[in-house]
Amino acid sequence: MSLVRDKIKNLDFFNVLTKEQIDSLVDISTIKTYNKDYVLYYENTKIHYLYFLIDGLAKSYKIDKYDNEIFLYYIQDNSIITEISTINDDILTAYSNISFAERSQVLVIDYKLFKTYFLDTNILSKEFINEILKRSKHLEDLINREFIFDAVTKVSMMIGTNLSIFNKLKRHTVALVLHIQPSTLSRVLNKLKKDNIIDIICGKVSIVNMNDLKAIYEEYLDEKN
Repeated sequence: MSLVRDKIKNLDFFNVLTKEQIDSLVDISTIKTYNKDYVLYYENTKIHYLYFLIDGLAKSYKIDKYDNEIFLYYIQDNSIITEISTINDDILTAYSNISFAERSQVLVIDYKLFKTYFLDTNILSKEFINEILKRSKHLEDLINREFIFDAVTKVSMMIGTNLSIFNKLKRHTVALVLHIQPSTLSRVLNKLKKDNIIDIICGKVSIVNMNDLKAIYEEYLDEKN
């Protein structure tokens, strides 16, 4: 139980809880470890647990009618994995498939009891609503990525907002995620480096000029609004 308690204390979502409230949360929680590529759940599954990513990387995706994987977004550590669309139901419904991009440690909470103890009593309802808004922002970014951004903007935004993930993934995987060709990704990276916006050392990207990098995708958004 002490391990579960320590992990809960390290998750930002639970910072507002008192010692007694954390004790109540510990009683309805467990910790599990999942290997890379393990599928936590599939789209439209009825979910009875609230999953928090303690350490690792998870991926949200859908499958089209031709069995092709459609990448949606990555979920980093210290974040809720479970997709939330309402705080009214005792059972959640998966919007997408969730799998792990690397070996990951997860906090698993009985959702019905969590709702009773913490949401229905308004203890964590504000934090929960914020998570719903974050997930909405993920989907907004997806729309921008797929229908508005060009290749330079896609790559710039991923580097600017998810540099750690960008450097974790192989270049081929990054290209698949952004729905561009690997050769296009290479050209964009070379251009950004030539413009002194990024540097690339031993295959790892670092940001040299964040203002210029952000200007690429923020100005592009302004033009489309």
